[in-house]
Amino acid sequence: MSDSSTFHGWGRTAPSVGRPVTATANGVPHLVRRAGPRGLIARGLGRSYGDPAQNAGGDVLLPLPTEIGAVAADGTVRASAGTSLHDLMAALLPRGRFLPVTPGTRYVTVAGAIACDVHGKSHHRAGSFGAHVVDLDLVIASGETRTVGPDRDPDLFWATVGGLGLTGVITAATLRTIPVETAYAEVSTQRLPDLDAVMAEMREGDDAVTYSVAWIDTLARGAALGRSVLSRGEHATRELLGDRGDLLTPPAAPRLAVPFTPPVNLVGSLGVRAFNEAWFRKAPRHRTGEIQPLATFFHPLDGVAGWNRVYGPHGLVQYQFVVPDHEDAALVRILEQIAAARLPSFLAVLKRFGPGNDGPLSFPMAGWTLAYDVPAHPDLAPLLDGLDDQVVAAGGRVYLAKDSRLRAGLLPAMYPRLDELRAVREKVDPDRVFRSDLSRRLEI
Repeated sequence: MSDSSTFHGWGRTAPSVGRPVTATANGVPHLVRRAGPRGLIARGLGRSYGDPAQNAGGDVLLPLPTEIGAVAADGTVRASAGTSLHDLMAALLPRGRFLPVTPGTRYVTVAGAIACDVHGKSHHRAGSFGAHVVDLDLVIASGETRTVGPDRDPDLFWATVGGLGLTGVITAATLRTIPVETAYAEVSTQRLPDLDAVMAEMREGDDAVTYSVAWIDTLARGAALGRSVLSRGEHATRELLGDRGDLLTPPAAPRLAVPFTPPVNLVGSLGVRAFNEAWFRKAPRHRTGEIQPLATFFHPLDGVAGWNRVYGPHGLVQYQFVVPDHEDAALVRILEQIAAARLPSFLAVLKRFGPGNDGPLSFPMAGWTLAYDVPAHPDLAPLLDGLDDQVVAAGGRVYLAKDSRLRAGLLPAMYPRLDELRAVREKVDPDRVFRSDLSRRLEI
């Protein structure tokens, strides 16, 4: 392997050069003990949009080999840190099991899902990924491997859940799974005319459904501000599907790919405006009982490998924030400013979070979260800086797994338990062996 490589997040906006290193789980302690002055950070499949899995001038540990154990009688499964959720689902579905939390892509590793405490369409019911981790093996700065969990060294466990790799290297984890009868979802779809309508519908109806997410047209303004297509789903039963052949076939690998990065951004304003209009108009006013493969419902973009390349050489930014449930006015103001900016975005989704967990750096909190994909653009920095201030004023925060540009001074306000993470790191990593571009930039 080369002495150095360029690493970037999924957004491709903040590359840096580090030294890639590889190991099996047994070899991780040796790598940790011999980390150089710039330290080490573990990296998964590179789906964090920003810079938490980069380490300029230091070591970047590439994913550990895939290992998946048998499903235990209690429904738990043991998997190596480098196992992708795609491979884990491929092993679980034929056994009638599924993960209780899956993010918008299944091409993340088990360790990455824990370190970013990923969430999905079920957060209002199931919480985030960390809530379903029974225990994990963690190599700390001394090279010692500790097995920690919510009831076994809980401070270190919760600092690791959402801790962005800054407490150590996760090598394996035991996860809870849920029973499913098929690899399909039963989906309902509603077209809603504005933000008030979609928020009211989600408030009234989300508690009765397992999965819920709304696509929002961020270019719509005025009376149409926040017009949305709301999708809700449940796992489809065998009785509902009838005779469809093999009902537990796992999702396939992508059949399409963007093979190279074009010299220009292909996500332009006129095309996106037309797409958003067509997407909203074609959605049914209210349709129930549609059967979709799980891959279609949970991971539609995974069908095209390398789709981020269509944003061209300058890449894209995903800005994701959460504000408390009672801060409707803040969400409206933020969406008004996004719409006024007229920056092209065909992918913006609104979800309603339930309560967060005990991780001091975990992102979810009870309230509203909006994720907004937009091409990197000079006008973006002042817009997002202003939105950051409003998020803080509303008592919210931005998702650090998606971030590459937050001002360090805002971090303590967004994450008021930051000192708890620092205290844990002081105990297990006083010399700050585990570092990343993000940890330096935000002065964690």
